[in-house]
Order: sequence, then C-alpha cells, then structure tokens
Amino acid sequence: MNWLTNYVRPKIRALYARKEVPDNLWHKCPSCEAMLFHRELEENLHVCQHCGFHMRLDPIKRLESIFDDGAYEGVELPKSVADPLKFRDQKRYTDRLKEAQTKTGRTDAIVVGDGRIGGLPAVVAAFDFGFMGGSMGIAVGEGLLTAAKLAVAKNAPLIVVPASGGARMQEGILSLMQMPRTTIAVEMVKEAGLPYIVVLTDPTTGGVTASFAMLGDVHIAEKGAQIGFAGARVIESTIRETLPEGFQRSEYLLEHGMVDMVVHRRDLRGTLTRVIDLLTQPTRGQPEPDDLDLSAVPVAEVETVAQPGPV
Repeated sequence: MNWLTNYVRPKIRALYARKEVPDNLWHKCPSCEAMLFHRELEENLHVCQHCGFHMRLDPIKRLESIFDDGAYEGVELPKSVADPLKFRDQKRYTDRLKEAQTKTGRTDAIVVGDGRIGGLPAVVAAFDFGFMGGSMGIAVGEGLLTAAKLAVAKNAPLIVVPASGGARMQEGILSLMQMPRTTIAVEMVKEAGLPYIVVLTDPTTGGVTASFAMLGDVHIAEKGAQIGFAGARVIESTIRETLPEGFQRSEYLLEHGMVDMVVHRRDLRGTLTRVIDLLTQPTRGQPEPDDLDLSAVPVAEVETVAQPGPV
C-alpha cells in the first residue's frame, strides 16, 4: 500500500496535474480584448497586432525605440524638493512618491536621453505615465529645463514625448508654475534656432497640454492618443451637448489642424529622422546665395532686381 501511495499515485498526479502558467505571459488588449503573447507584444512596441491599439510604453523602451540602435546616454537630472507643501490627503505625499519610485525604479515622471536619430544628434525627454499619472511637478519642470539647456549646448533638436494627466495637485501652485517655466525652456531652444518637436501620446491632458506640449514646431501624434485639456465628461456637462465621435483623439485633431501628422509607433523613428533632417538642414543640396549662377537670367530681369524703380 505504501508503494502505491508514495510512488504510483504521485506519478499519475504529475501526468494529469495542471501546470501553472505565469500571469505575465499574456496581455489582454484594452480595445479588442484579444490575448497577446508578451514577446510578440514587446517586439511590436506594445501595439496590438489585431486592432492596432497603441498601449502605453515605458520611457526607457520609448527612448530605445527612437534612438539609433537603441543607444543613448541617460542624462542625470537635478534633485528637487520632495514635498515643498508638506501635503497630505489620504496619504502623505512623501509616501506616494516612495511608492511610485519603488514601482517604476526612477525618481520622477521624466527621463531624458542624449543620442542620435538617423545619424543626427538629438535630445529626447520622455514621460512615464506609471509614475503618478505622469503628472508635472517641480522635478518634471527641472527635467525639461535640463533637456532644453542640453539641446542648446549640443546644438541639437529637442524632442519631448508627453504622457501625462497634467499638473501634480500635491504641489499646488508650484506645479502650476512649471507651465510658464517649461514655456521658457521651449523658448530657449527656439531662440537658439533649434527645432522643438512634440510627440503626443496617450494621454496628453491638463496643464501639460496647456503649456509645452502645444508649442512645438512640429506636432506628431500616435494613433488613437487622447489629447486635450479637460476630460470629455467635464466638457459635456459644461456645454450640455454631446461631443462628436472621436473627440480629443489624434485623428480628430489632425482633421481640425491641431496636429501635423498621426503616425504608427513603428514608423516614429523614420518620421523623426525626416523631420529633423528637413528642419536642421533645409538647404542641403541647394546653392548658397553667393554661388547662384545669374548667367541664365535675362539682363533685363537682373537690372530690375538690382535697381528697382521708384514706387
């Protein structure tokens, strides 16, 4: 009996027992609810291969997907005051920060990288929505200002990839002050004659939309991204009207002239390469003004241009 109990029965159970499958092997698409294998999802940059839904992407993976060969140098950001207002609601703000830092492994909601895109130098600042909803506080303002200064120092375009719910309420008026602060950072880049490009992802809302996210020379949006200031329900309750289908989505904003283009995530690097090349080297292959050949221009036209008549 012991032989049957201790040897035969465990062997039979091992043959028919269900093997436990790790929970993180499969992901359900929030849009079409299809089950996606995690390796295929990683290879497809977290885009559903069935319906094309763009899921949120970790900022490190975002930088790797944008820079050439995924190679870049991380930029160390200055430390800021952790809890300037000693704020507390259901939890202490310091406790919320520690939880977010433990969850994401980073100090705040922004990551800055320096590298090359299409062989051209570029500085990229990407947001992490997983860090308190990508909210903008003092640390995020410092990060964007650091990215702008680095872009000017390296004579490189600045690319910002926001994914944020807006200003961080736990920092009160200090978080709102990051709106004009980031606007000044953008102006530094533009005064230096460098391109400022914004890649709008899901979601880009609140004070982020009302400041640096809508000041780009070129606005590129990912497919299906929610972009706006207030939420759709708040707007509907305020104006007491039903909003049109697709309101605040990338495609809707493209139709109404709020963004310049909507691209698939896999095409983003190529699109950025072309845009940077056009904005940084617009006269490539064209003759300089001093080298223009006027021999083919009729004499009368040359004289007209050189000696214009009285108005």
